[in-house]
Amino acid sequence: MAADADTPLTTRPTTPTLRRPRPADGAALWQMARDSRTLDVNTSYAYLLWCRDFADTSVIAELDGAPVGFVTGYLRPDAPGTLMVWQVAVAEAARGHGLASRMLEELVSRTSAEAVETTITADNEASIALFTGLARRHGAGHEVTPLFTERMYPDGHDTEFLHRIAPTRPVAVRDRGDVLEPTAASPTTGHSLPRRKGRTMTNDIFTTTESEVRSYSRSWPAVFSHASGSTQTAEDGTEYLDFFAGAGALNYGHNHPKMQAAVVEYLTSGAPVHSLDMMTPAKREFLETFKELILDPRGLDYKVMFPGPTGTNTVEAALKLARKVTGRQHILSFTNAFHGMTLGSLSVTGNSMKRKGAGIPLTNSSKIPYDDYFDGETADFLWLERVLEDSGSGVDKPAAVIVETVQGEGGLRAARAEWLRGLSELCRKHEILLIVDDVQAGCGRTGTFFSFEEAGFTPDIVCLSKSISGYGLPMALTLFRGDLDQWAPGEHNGTFRGNNPAFVAATTALREFWADDSFERGTLAEAIATVHSGLEQIAASVEGASVRGRGLLAGIRFEDVEVAGKVAREAFAHGLLVETSGPDDEVLKVMPPLTTPKDQLERGLRLIADAVATVTGADVQYRTGDRELLDA
Repeated sequence: MAADADTPLTTRPTTPTLRRPRPADGAALWQMARDSRTLDVNTSYAYLLWCRDFADTSVIAELDGAPVGFVTGYLRPDAPGTLMVWQVAVAEAARGHGLASRMLEELVSRTSAEAVETTITADNEASIALFTGLARRHGAGHEVTPLFTERMYPDGHDTEFLHRIAPTRPVAVRDRGDVLEPTAASPTTGHSLPRRKGRTMTNDIFTTTESEVRSYSRSWPAVFSHASGSTQTAEDGTEYLDFFAGAGALNYGHNHPKMQAAVVEYLTSGAPVHSLDMMTPAKREFLETFKELILDPRGLDYKVMFPGPTGTNTVEAALKLARKVTGRQHILSFTNAFHGMTLGSLSVTGNSMKRKGAGIPLTNSSKIPYDDYFDGETADFLWLERVLEDSGSGVDKPAAVIVETVQGEGGLRAARAEWLRGLSELCRKHEILLIVDDVQAGCGRTGTFFSFEEAGFTPDIVCLSKSISGYGLPMALTLFRGDLDQWAPGEHNGTFRGNNPAFVAATTALREFWADDSFERGTLAEAIATVHSGLEQIAASVEGASVRGRGLLAGIRFEDVEVAGKVAREAFAHGLLVETSGPDDEVLKVMPPLTTPKDQLERGLRLIADAVATVTGADVQYRTGDRELLDA
């Protein structure tokens, strides 16, 4: 089943009336289905029969005597309480005002259905949203399982997923044109029913039972119940544009349809979900795809290790391996670095608040200045080069240096390519292993799959996590030169390193976005240009503000350290999720999904510009092309 969804309409039509179809409507339904370019169009004869034989389980929306929408369905013979919805369509002139939802509610009410079913392909986001909304309004469960797979069709067809919504309860729907709002109670059950708008989100359990360590929920006090692409929706129906992307774990957005379909199909196939480091087809397919699409085209001959499925665990594995291979203990990291929250990765992290949480001394590591730490007044690596060459310096030769090419949590400082190459050459000269932590900056976040590609050097060890699974599922990789693979079997392990659904999602993501350079040079490059153009305009409007970062790991640093936090709070109040970064939270950090459409990027930048104007009182102007979007 495919729904021809409601899309925005600038002029609201008169409210259509709803009625049962008649045979004379068959031609109009067939025409509407054909014009949709979404529905599987049946013969005109089929629509005539449907209007005659299934009128009681179908509904037509009529405006000025002509059909402008329809929902067709039937009660399943083996389950008479289940309404199976076959097709949904709305004429172009009537879209944008919730008509599809209104017809669906009318049909559920008329048939007294206890459950609603339909089939939807994974890429039909509009239909998924339509039936997700139905489940939400009825407070019903929403199960999704593959029903008819591609192999079952003789003529080629995407897998149809069965959406089952149950139990449905009577909802007296008040039509407000563009919003469907259930009334407060069901006359048959007396229960308070969920509202799309105006529902009070219950947060008590989070404050009374969850630990005080919670963080993001304090900044964004909403209960998020639905997510798609670059948006999240709260329980009260408020929609938020997401410029946070799961702290970088959702580079391809929420619930990407193809990844969702692959994961759901895998989960319902009976294949192993948990497998430690045992061999599975899902792992084999991921390794083959990763080698073919990522490693080989870049000339990288890395071995692939699956540590525990978190960013901090891949860093721990890298540090342990460096010490094992070199026989040395000390690790060098950089000022304002962030590498994780377990003891090893915390020892190479710069943030004092996070380091204090360790409760014990964090030893065997030292911090050295990151690029431009002294504002260009001191030559790069002058101290390090000198002490490494001086046998009397008292400084132990380190096992490794670990670096982020962009310091995501440390204020969005982006290292210059020449600085990174200089660091690589110094490490090679002194036989020190170079580790690049690409947990947040990798998987396309800076414009290329690995953040170090454009700098022209090859690390000895690379740490990946966050968006490597593509779908927000826990997964991590530690990559290293083949000669460094000196682990004994099981020397570094983890119970959940064999997360097969994550392998499936990751393989799908690689094939969808990295099979060639079209995504990198097209959608991603355009998104980066859009964001940086907007940030530069906004920063130019505020005295002392400057743009930081690289790619879609970017933001604005304000001289007044209070401003970024205030801007983030103001933005949230107007429907935008954006966080702060830096030792004093002085940087507004902009990190949207890489797949965010241009209109949503511009809308988010407009909200940021508005928030900056409100907080600073500056005359902030944001324009795109020749069109002024904001003059605050």
